[in-house]
Amino acid sequence: MFLRTSLLPLLASLALALPAQAAERAALQDARTVAAASAFDEYATAAEQLVDEALSYLGIRYRFGGTSPATGFDCSGLVLNVFRNALGLDLPRSASEMASLGDKIGKKDLKPGDLVFFNTMRRTFSHVGIYLGDGKFVHAPSSGGKVRVESIATAYWAKRFNGARRLVDEDSFGLSAQLIGTR
Repeated sequence: MFLRTSLLPLLASLALALPAQAAERAALQDARTVAAASAFDEYATAAEQLVDEALSYLGIRYRFGGTSPATGFDCSGLVLNVFRNALGLDLPRSASEMASLGDKIGKKDLKPGDLVFFNTMRRTFSHVGIYLGDGKFVHAPSSGGKVRVESIATAYWAKRFNGARRLVDEDSFGLSAQLIGTR
């Protein structure tokens, strides 16, 4: 009898605690979901800003060493201008230096805003562009050319593809962890 009477309050407290614990777990899960959605939204916003900024330079003429829409862009000049204006991030000047930043990613994992690198001068990472999605990238191609969008799958670019880097990362709320320290 004593055992039964002492178990009743214990069972009653457990019965009351279980819904409270379930509510706490649900609140924690909701907070995690909100944080994940926030991280994705921030990543999507940063990627959108990069893509929009890059596309705003379509038709600007190529100029070796160029870093300005007024005078023209070379490939890395375009990329550094886009990242500076869209995200306030200053990148190194050359494509090969840019290739050492961020997180290395595979071709199948490309997302809008990623940097794509090509061997166009018989050396790795001699050309850079910004991936737009759907197999397309924007870049400043070469002398006589203008900033334009091309398919990464065309024979010329597919043969010269060297790799890709992600500087905007959804896991670190905006920028690749490597870049956060350099801001």
